[in-house]
Amino acid sequence: MKFDRKHLLIYAVTDKSWTGKYSLAEQVREALEGGATMVQFREKELDKGNFEEVLETACAIRKITAEYNVPLMIDDNLELALACHADGLHVGQEDMEASEARRLLGPDRILGVTAKTVEQARKAQAAGADYLGSGAIFGTNTKADARPMTMETLNAICDSVDIPVVAIGGICLDNIGRLAGSHAAGAAIVSGIFGSPHIRETTEKLVKAMGEIVGLSSPDKSKKMENI
Repeated sequence: MKFDRKHLLIYAVTDKSWTGKYSLAEQVREALEGGATMVQFREKELDKGNFEEVLETACAIRKITAEYNVPLMIDDNLELALACHADGLHVGQEDMEASEARRLLGPDRILGVTAKTVEQARKAQAAGADYLGSGAIFGTNTKADARPMTMETLNAICDSVDIPVVAIGGICLDNIGRLAGSHAAGAAIVSGIFGSPHIRETTEKLVKAMGEIVGLSSPDKSKKMENI
């Protein structure tokens, strides 16, 4: 799938710890029904288990994202990304080098890279990244070692590169409005979506709020199964 910065508007990042009575696939479908524009399969605990089980889950999610013509990214697992035919891979600063990820992915898949400094951002762009993820903009409980990022640093990163940047870290309905004035193309959200008891409705509100911030109208959900 050809990458567009609009895919970053509301970037739903999975976390199996929030599934409760629903399966991860069911949660992802609810988020997509609410208008999520990108999905990342990020399951650190699943990675410790049987690869075939992880692959089965990833493939199930891949089928759902394909229905909605929304890119599926895999977090830090190239083998899994290739095996489930994901649209791309996201790597952090402690993961595979971005240049190596790009070489192994090839030119057609999407590559996302975490960047917490201007230097990291420029290096990632030079290595072939399509977008950057920067934060933790409001702190986060998802990563214990994540440090809050100031809006000034976020904007400096955004302004230092030509590729789009998605803000991540503690973003939810209560604070997404604070991204107004930032130069980010969208918001990557974990518990703010998957920790909600009403995923579809919450995602719809997040899409509307972020769309207003970046000057986009809400995506037309009637475009399911059509090209963006």
